[in-house]
Amino acid sequence: MMRAASSSLCNANTRLPIPVPNFQLCHITTKFNPLSLKIPFPSYPIVQICSLNSHHHKKLPTSRITSSRSLVIEASSMASSTESETKTFSVLFVCLGNICRSPAAEGVFTDIVKKRGLDSKFKIDSAGTIGYHEGNPADPRMRAASKRRGIQITSVSRPIRPSDFRDFDIILVMDNQNREDIMKAFNRWKVRENLPDDAHQKVKLMCSYCKKHDETEVPDPYYGGPQGFEKVLDLLEDACESLLDSILTANGDILSS
Repeated sequence: MMRAASSSLCNANTRLPIPVPNFQLCHITTKFNPLSLKIPFPSYPIVQICSLNSHHHKKLPTSRITSSRSLVIEASSMASSTESETKTFSVLFVCLGNICRSPAAEGVFTDIVKKRGLDSKFKIDSAGTIGYHEGNPADPRMRAASKRRGIQITSVSRPIRPSDFRDFDIILVMDNQNREDIMKAFNRWKVRENLPDDAHQKVKLMCSYCKKHDETEVPDPYYGGPQGFEKVLDLLEDACESLLDSILTANGDILSS
């Protein structure tokens, strides 16, 4: 009996193995008092346990970690760089039907811009104050007269629209009637389309840029003979040269961008 009791006592003082589940140890947190347990053993730190398939043990990406602030700054810099590279000055030419004078002005100005190597710096278009000829190419007489001077006219007629007052930096009209019609349209559209109050200041008379001619308007050649188309081209070539010089003087960033 004494031997059996001694054997039992010996077994009681022996450190018993504690079954441990198949867990992986994680972050050490704190210690606890082992006296609260019936089986005596030295003080061990409590650990937080988690299963082997826990998300803690998924392989972390090895790519460089970038803060959100850095990403925002980098994206902003890229956008600014792209904007700087693609910045253009937009010019719209307007006449009555957009089949004679304004398509010719678009062609003449485009030709001058290309010859100076600035075609990537400009957006050039034309429109009419009416939509009667919408979808039609320019008058064949105007195209023929322009072609003899080495100028190509490829535009298709369209009426002016509210967005033109936002999208274009300057709007050139051929005569006073064009200007009056555009101003009336602007006054109708500005509230409904939320146009800038000063957008009408973009409208200029084409002949106000002429240096070699005294005419104040570009006459409509539609009902005249061949000389009328030649006269239109003379005025437009004069005005467009001066127009480009004026734009470059007032917008030096066009050349530097």
